[in-house]
Amino acid sequence: MRESVFIKHNIARWRDYQRRIDSPSDESPDTLAQMYTELTSDLAFSRTHFPDATITTMLNAMTLKLHNEIYSDRNEQWSRLWTFWTQEVPQAVYDNRKAMLASLAVFVFFVCVGIASLMNDADFARLILGDYYVDMTIENIKNGVPTDVYSHGPEADSFFGIMLNNLKVDVLSISMGIFTPFATALIIMYNAIMVGAFTFFFFQYGVFGDALLAIMQHGTLEISTMVLSGGAGFVMGSGWLFPGTYSRMMSFRRKAKEALKIAVSVFPVTIVAAFIEGYLTRHTEYPLAFRVLVIVLSAAFIIFYYIVLPYMVGRKHRKQSVTDEQQSAL
Repeated sequence: MRESVFIKHNIARWRDYQRRIDSPSDESPDTLAQMYTELTSDLAFSRTHFPDATITTMLNAMTLKLHNEIYSDRNEQWSRLWTFWTQEVPQAVYDNRKAMLASLAVFVFFVCVGIASLMNDADFARLILGDYYVDMTIENIKNGVPTDVYSHGPEADSFFGIMLNNLKVDVLSISMGIFTPFATALIIMYNAIMVGAFTFFFFQYGVFGDALLAIMQHGTLEISTMVLSGGAGFVMGSGWLFPGTYSRMMSFRRKAKEALKIAVSVFPVTIVAAFIEGYLTRHTEYPLAFRVLVIVLSAAFIIFYYIVLPYMVGRKHRKQSVTDEQQSAL
């Protein structure tokens, strides 16, 4: 077989392998082993028939990289933990930024639906929030403490109750992606309509500013986790709907791993939001500067970790991939 024919018959597969070797954590051990077996076979053939050819050098580099990945020591180390939080999670967010944006768009849309529904029907608040909550909030507004609902019960009890409930919402949003993104969208829809009706309810009673200041202390992180967990559910569901060049099961497994990385990053944020809601939001007597600082720091974290850092990591990875392709083409 001539070198040109050998390359023509295999170049598409090699390019696919090269792309997948760059992200080995996305592949199963069996898949990596199969790729390694095929590459070693190709390399042996190339060394025998074209020992001085560029393609032999390229195959040798790919095989060596995959060999090191398979046979390297895989004991978890602190460096691996650092890499997970600073590289893998941001990369997963960047690779699935369209799903994140889709979740944000769905959330914003249904927040508007919640606001519009309450504007057109005063009883909508009772339908979505419940009679008890509405009556209690109206009474609190009359007493001059519109967000007094956050002051009920011991702080520790509030924290744990809120944390468990919000974690349940996160898990539900993500896991419903197993049944395609539409199931996750229903969870986002319900929560977004509730947020829209809840906030506009205070606006109708003329206490929007005071209420917003209290709510956004924990709401900045809490609402962000709703969007992020919804995005993770979309990522998981997209594996079924858009398998691309992979089998549907393999595509789902790959996307499920990426969704899980995002989910792992969301859970601690949910816990911090619950802590703020349980221990800080209730204290409306705290200085204005402190309460604003909590909101600003929360927003700064979300913007940096889920927008700026993913862009930086993704851009760096993309440049490295282009460089590797150029070197392989030489």
